[in-house]
Amino acid sequence: MDATAIKKWLELFTVKVNEEKAYLSDLDGAIGDGDHGMNMARGTTEMQAAMEAKNPETPADIFKLAGMTLVSKVGGASGPLYGSAFIGMAKAAKDSDDLVEILKAGLDGIQKRGKAEIGEKTMVDTWAPVIASLENGDLTTEKVEEIVEATKPILATKGRASYLGERSVGHLDPGAVSSGYLFTTMIEAGVNA
Repeated sequence: MDATAIKKWLELFTVKVNEEKAYLSDLDGAIGDGDHGMNMARGTTEMQAAMEAKNPETPADIFKLAGMTLVSKVGGASGPLYGSAFIGMAKAAKDSDDLVEILKAGLDGIQKRGKAEIGEKTMVDTWAPVIASLENGDLTTEKVEEIVEATKPILATKGRASYLGERSVGHLDPGAVSSGYLFTTMIEAGVNA
């Protein structure tokens, strides 16, 4: 894995989250507490500042700095979840440069922290199918968007959206959407190449 491409990926992710922060918060307002976009924008901006200040040189160090910054700077559930993902990815990147293995470690971090499974309308419903698609060699930006869209009909049984019961159906999960941005910017940065 190329450290320069990973830095580019996180920079593009930061830009995308900041461009879409109002949309993410609107999505979260429908089924959550309405702060996902603002929290993620603040956290990714801090992450980017930390990257520029500390300039980590290895994939493991980049992911670790990203994870630690997100845990400490993002409010709500998304900080610990994204932070756990990147910290898991950092551990895996010490021993492997296989993107699938690294992302699986990230997903494992999310599931350990959030206790979520596939089909509960969370970011796991983006991460798991994206990793499967990457393994199959057919991951594209369009595929990521289809995966995110597929969270709409799911009944939320985890997280704040689960309090809405049937009313959660028909809404996109904000964490699934921001995770979609993570993966479309990964493709854009050429990290999956």
